[in-house]
Amino acid sequence: MKPLLIFIIALLVNLPAVAQQDTTRLLNEVPVYANRIQTGFNETSASVIVINAAQLQHTPAISVADALHYYAGVDMRQRGANGVQADAGIRGSTFDQVLILINGIKISDMQTGHHSMNLPIDMDNVERIEILKGPAARVFGQNAFAGAINIITKNPEETFVKLQAVGGENGLGGGRLSASLYENGVGHYLSASRDFSDGYKYNTDYVISNYFYQAGWKSTVGKFSFLSGLTDRSFGANGFYASAAFQDQYESVQTSLTALSLQTNHREHMRIDHRLYWRRNQDDYIFNKNNPTAYRNLHTNNTVGYEVNASIDSKAGITGMGVDINHLKLTSNNLGDHNRTVASVFLEHRFELLNKKMDITPGVQLNYYSDFGTNLFPGVDVGYVLTSKLKAFGNWGYTYRVPSYTDLYYSDPANLGNPDLQPEYALSYEAGLKLLNIAGLTAQASYFVRNGNRIIDWTKENDADPWRPDNLIGVNMSGVDMNISYAFPKSNFLHRLDVGYTYIDAEKQQDAAFSRYALENLNHQVVGSLTLKFGKQVFASYYFRYVDRASMDDYMISDFRLNWSNKSWSVFADVTNMFNQPYQETNLVVMPGRWAKLGVSYTIRKS
Repeated sequence: MKPLLIFIIALLVNLPAVAQQDTTRLLNEVPVYANRIQTGFNETSASVIVINAAQLQHTPAISVADALHYYAGVDMRQRGANGVQADAGIRGSTFDQVLILINGIKISDMQTGHHSMNLPIDMDNVERIEILKGPAARVFGQNAFAGAINIITKNPEETFVKLQAVGGENGLGGGRLSASLYENGVGHYLSASRDFSDGYKYNTDYVISNYFYQAGWKSTVGKFSFLSGLTDRSFGANGFYASAAFQDQYESVQTSLTALSLQTNHREHMRIDHRLYWRRNQDDYIFNKNNPTAYRNLHTNNTVGYEVNASIDSKAGITGMGVDINHLKLTSNNLGDHNRTVASVFLEHRFELLNKKMDITPGVQLNYYSDFGTNLFPGVDVGYVLTSKLKAFGNWGYTYRVPSYTDLYYSDPANLGNPDLQPEYALSYEAGLKLLNIAGLTAQASYFVRNGNRIIDWTKENDADPWRPDNLIGVNMSGVDMNISYAFPKSNFLHRLDVGYTYIDAEKQQDAAFSRYALENLNHQVVGSLTLKFGKQVFASYYFRYVDRASMDDYMISDFRLNWSNKSWSVFADVTNMFNQPYQETNLVVMPGRWAKLGVSYTIRKS
């Protein structure tokens, strides 16, 4: 691994010499959305990937989960096609160790992390996606164990109506209607969509409906924004849980998110944000759809909270602080009825030294859980500008995750929860280099370590035993990841090239004969894409991903999108898994083979 790390560092150091003339640092103009201190991409001293709407448009994906497959360090494991049910891991983490946010609002599920990617938004609602790899507990708190994925929604400042339709193999179909009204600084954005498929094999059919509304307006008090979204998903869960032999499982999940935010500016150098939010999730699971009364789980959980975040600029730097208080309630025929109150207090300060060549951002978060007590999570980010286009950075942080209610209380003939579980902890740190934009060329590479303690895994000693979660002695992850992007000159038909690589060395200090989650990490991950541009309106994009997972066979998948657009019309054609490769992203479900899709949209804009 050391020779590989040396090679990556040498590559980044020498890239400026081969790059072309300097242009505007576009990425620096994009603020990375932390709830307290917001900095440009170039100023962050951490591994961050920002995916904008233009990149998403060229991606052969019709769901956010599908799009995230193509970024190094992110491990998307789907049980159903097209984002029906997907889990997100970062740098070898389990599915419940990554925090998912929408506009900075936490939407992770307290029942089980399997529902964290049930997003109450549609792909077309996304403005950009920010991926923070590394310790994030001191900023975001619970579940940001290995990183966080923050999805920023569109807030159009124009008036339009947009119609979309999609169709394809395996009975794929769908339609979308979205509209935006913007007048006198007041904006309304509304969309509704419905996607469906007969499935790529027995009992993999699905129907997904999404409804989304967002509004923004200014008053003498400040800037208000309101968001409300709902996703309703019903799908065949062939082999999703227990064993691949159980082909008649079925599930229906409804997830909603509502939030009201107020941003106030007190004087020129102080910003205070207030937010009320409510997330609801209902999960109805049927073991045998042909005999629904034989075994059924029905879980409903609600999270209601209030947070206030402040950012203060001064001669000493930028200070960020915040308070988040929420109450969680779960009602379940299997897990029982439970309540939890969570309170968090956050403080960090960004120092800029040596004529702003060095930045140091120490911070700490204090968390109180009514059922797990109080915990303190410190961390620090450090960056140093080596040249005008090359920055070194490092960070250190203490991070954690409390067990889900499924971990604690779930019970069926094959699984038995453990109410004595304790939160899992990790000490994480990384060091890396970031190449700032040179004529469209950007890159970053990191060496990272995460030493986990009391990590939760479902294990058993004998094949006939039920699975039972326990706090292992530890799981240690170390490795490297890198991302290189190059936007070619506008005169060239070559439009954009992206390449990413992740290597993970994992060690589990536990001797159970069977383990379910702790070592499902990627050993090697290579991702890449090349987008060609023909004229001003036609783009052809080829994406590939090679995955070598510790617990399964490796595979390489190739996907392709051809899209054309003008001011009013847009058309795309996708072929995913072009070479019809058999593969699995979890140990139970075989994923789809070659799948062709076609979509068209028409937009009417106010003249």
